[in-house]
Amino acid sequence: MASTQISPLLHGKSLTTPWWLPLALLALVLVGRGEGNAMDNVATERLAEESHRQDSANLLIFIMLLTLTILTIWLFKHRRFRFLHETGLAMIYGLLVGVILRFGVHVPPSMSEVVQGCAVNASPATLLVNVSGRFYEYTLKGEVSRGKGHQVQDDEMLRKVTFDPEVFFNILLPPIIFHAGYSLKRRHFFRNIGSILAYAFMGTVVSCFIIGLIMYGFVSFMKVVGQLGGDFYFTDCLFFGAIVSATDPVTVLAIFNELKVDVDLYALLFGESVLNDAVAIVLSSSIVAYQPAGDNSHSFEAMALLKSFGIFLGVFSGSFALGVATGVVTALVTKFTKLRDFPLLETALFFLMSWSTFLLAEACGFTGVVAVLFCGITQAHYTYNNLSRDSQDRTKQLFELLNFLAENFIFSYMGLTLFSFQSHVFNPLFIIGAFVAVFLGRAANIYPLSFLLNLGRKNKIGSNFQHVMMFAGLRGAMTFALSIRDTATYARQMMFSTTLLIVFFTVWICGGGTTPMLSFMSIPVGVDSDQDHSSSGMLDGSQRRNTKHESAWPFRIWYNFDHNYLKPLLTHSGPPLTATLPACCGPLARCLTSPQAYENEGPLHDEDFILNDASVSSMYADVTVSTDSSGSSGVKHHRPASADESLDHELAMAEHEVAIRGTRLVLPMNDPTDPPTTVTLPPPPSPPRSDPRRHRL
Repeated sequence: MASTQISPLLHGKSLTTPWWLPLALLALVLVGRGEGNAMDNVATERLAEESHRQDSANLLIFIMLLTLTILTIWLFKHRRFRFLHETGLAMIYGLLVGVILRFGVHVPPSMSEVVQGCAVNASPATLLVNVSGRFYEYTLKGEVSRGKGHQVQDDEMLRKVTFDPEVFFNILLPPIIFHAGYSLKRRHFFRNIGSILAYAFMGTVVSCFIIGLIMYGFVSFMKVVGQLGGDFYFTDCLFFGAIVSATDPVTVLAIFNELKVDVDLYALLFGESVLNDAVAIVLSSSIVAYQPAGDNSHSFEAMALLKSFGIFLGVFSGSFALGVATGVVTALVTKFTKLRDFPLLETALFFLMSWSTFLLAEACGFTGVVAVLFCGITQAHYTYNNLSRDSQDRTKQLFELLNFLAENFIFSYMGLTLFSFQSHVFNPLFIIGAFVAVFLGRAANIYPLSFLLNLGRKNKIGSNFQHVMMFAGLRGAMTFALSIRDTATYARQMMFSTTLLIVFFTVWICGGGTTPMLSFMSIPVGVDSDQDHSSSGMLDGSQRRNTKHESAWPFRIWYNFDHNYLKPLLTHSGPPLTATLPACCGPLARCLTSPQAYENEGPLHDEDFILNDASVSSMYADVTVSTDSSGSSGVKHHRPASADESLDHELAMAEHEVAIRGTRLVLPMNDPTDPPTTVTLPPPPSPPRSDPRRHRL
């Protein structure tokens, strides 16, 4: 049968085929391929929809965590529970959710999963796969251990709740750091600026090297006893010392603020935590940049060390300059435009300029944390004075809200990460060594520096203050963000796992024991930040001049320059530039001086004081308010007789302005026993006239 069918072909005779047959075959091929493409598109859309639902569910988990945390915080505040702060509570809720996701939720395996082997020398970040002539792009998500081949779907679900570390640096950290600078109590901060800088810079560097050396000893011992499963170099130990030297005593500071602890202790702790975060991140970047010449990249080399030190100075100074420049530009824009007539636009511009500082610094190779911190300080010092009243309230409340949500989100995520992270390395010897090193590093930071600082301080840092500062050295959001940013190597994975345990211990134990610690150390509570200055009473002129000479001269020079030139240039406050610049600069001064500056000529409208420990109390001696029976009042200020007394007068006017705006007004109805040395204005000539009753401010 077969031979008879093909015999005509063998004899050279051709069979006639219909003309439509090739077209039909081509149509069948195209239809089949179209149906295959349609099926692929439907499958892709289904997978995208499922992924969208899972992402929404994961975000809902964090929203519910924050909601539950807020409700529990209200209950704690209502019942006056202080043994556990909101951040510790958020971590507990995160731990519970992490346990449920890790052990209680299992995703059924997908039937479309295809596992094929392919031998490559490295793990590419992006992979192109040719499937039947169509190319698909796949991205690297992480390593799957050989023993977990059947748990790929569960691991995928856990990866979904593990955020990219860049989310922390670009979205969550900027509002936290900016709020720290924007809400800074500058009066108390600058009164202790020398001590704060010493703790933040020298103390952080000392702590970093102490922790690094101790951890290198423990790592060497672990290598001898065979407890080290990978490479761990001295630079890794220094990097670990840098990231755990970043303190974040948010729990302690919240309790301090609620109990109204001594303002100097609060300023020292808050100022150190704000600045040493910036120092720690720049220091860690400098350690990573340490690259000696030669094959061994971990050997000691003096030139490489000097280069890292130069990188530290360059990155820090560049970030500082960039943050200040952004704040100055925002101040100029808000001063010379009419944005204050549109508070919504004004607030939006302020928000975007402040947030862009972080991204601009990171894009330029600097550190966004340092830039946004000093941008916040500059915005509070200059731009805030140019904003309308609505924008001032909005910006304060906006960044306070963002700071609250971001901090609680990070601490909730910390608890969840303990179970959702796939590459934990818990080593008992390393964990014990880390706790010992952190304790000794904190002690080497506080006690020696406090001894040296007390040699030149009028207001000594007492031993009880030092013990509280030692106890309050908590680790928090910055330490976690630095450790999770890179977990590619064995050393970084072990650092991250140990850092989580350190944060848990310090937040729960040290944060929860703050109130008993304050009682045990006899730290005064219930101190009003203004009353502690005014309770000293009035000082005479000679005492006031002595107080002035006790102030640090560099900051008094800065105050004069800022008050006479920068404030008039960037804000509507202070004396007009036409009164401070030389006569030859008259046209430029008139161009840069706003009409509001002539109306607001006089005292500054903020509390930017650079004073020593006793100077504020003398400010009340210069103001006397006289009221008569008709209710009219007059305020008389001394006219200083010298340049030295002129600055005292300016500070007195500033303190008077703050007091008039609602800080404290004390009006005794009887004449004081010792009349003040000031000269008051006579009562107005309106009848009937009566002896004025003088009231002191």
